[in-house]
Amino acid sequence: MASFRTALVATAASALSLAATPAALANGLSFTNYTTTSGLGSNIINGVYASGSSIYAATGGGLSISTNGASSFTNYTIISTSGGLGSNNVRGVYASGSNIYAATSGGLSISTNGGSSFNNYTTTSGLGNNVVQGVYASGSNIYAATVGGLSISTNGGSSFNNYTTTSGLGNNFVNGVYASGSNIYAATGGGLSISTNGGTSFTNYTTTNGLGNNTVQGVYASGSNIYVATAGGLSISTNGGSSFTNYTTISTSGGLGSNSVRGVYASGNNIYAATGGGLSISTDGGTSFTNYTTTSGLGSINVRGVYADGGNIYAATGGGLSIAQQSDPPSAVPGPLPLFGAASAFGFSRKLRRRLRAAATASPCC
Repeated sequence: MASFRTALVATAASALSLAATPAALANGLSFTNYTTTSGLGSNIINGVYASGSSIYAATGGGLSISTNGASSFTNYTIISTSGGLGSNNVRGVYASGSNIYAATSGGLSISTNGGSSFNNYTTTSGLGNNVVQGVYASGSNIYAATVGGLSISTNGGSSFNNYTTTSGLGNNFVNGVYASGSNIYAATGGGLSISTNGGTSFTNYTTTNGLGNNTVQGVYASGSNIYVATAGGLSISTNGGSSFTNYTTISTSGGLGSNSVRGVYASGNNIYAATGGGLSISTDGGTSFTNYTTTSGLGSINVRGVYADGGNIYAATGGGLSIAQQSDPPSAVPGPLPLFGAASAFGFSRKLRRRLRAAATASPCC
């Protein structure tokens, strides 16, 4: 009798456990890939950002924007926009409200009207170089990662101050940038450079601090956690940069898709790493990763950038913009029992109690 009761309770617990497990984590992600047929300027996507139903894709053929959740894209080029993008080769993008910031091979292009027109800023405005690799903005502060230094504007782009190795940067070739308050994180060709005073000075961190490689290709930070995309793995610090733990294809359960990590984003325990061998996602702070490739719908295993927002994951690949919903329903459920909603779970538990009471009052069969 006890064994029957135990088995029945275990079955119920297993079913309810499945119900509480996000479908995406239990069954994997399925991506939908968008290409030039959807209006993208090119199938080579260098970076992506999203906010609500608006999606911004930095492509090799223009800045492509969707305001309807990827149903269609409008592509903006040096010809189609008033004022014009600095170049159709857009390396990175960020947006806030109606302000759009496009890092191009011909300058930093800024729109204040949702993309209808752009003003392009170059070395004449104080940029370190016209080739801008990445961009981030917060209020009137704009941070431009250029191949000639980290350029910062505190007046909405009217003028820039450029910071180089003389200010402590590891290298003047800056691949990406992120900022939070007075903390600035610069991904350089010679390490991760961090400023805690708005850019006045930088401290540079390298492999001696635990980075996987001194070639840093992207960076993101949240509180004291810093996530660094390097050419030799994904390096994570939980103490503001004092030390890093590096994760590679070998050191992680499941493994990164490649040790060449091009970009990174994090939210809570979820970490998203854009690698040369797929999109690698960890839900336990980096201890283990699940790697997604073209078999999951990615346009290419060459993932150049990643962002997650509102339950959606956006992967900038060499073969299109790939999007997955983290709340996708599972394609199949292990075992004979279905997943339960709240009402179904209540009904099942009521039936379970009746069966247990009946079993408890029944005469033993032996």
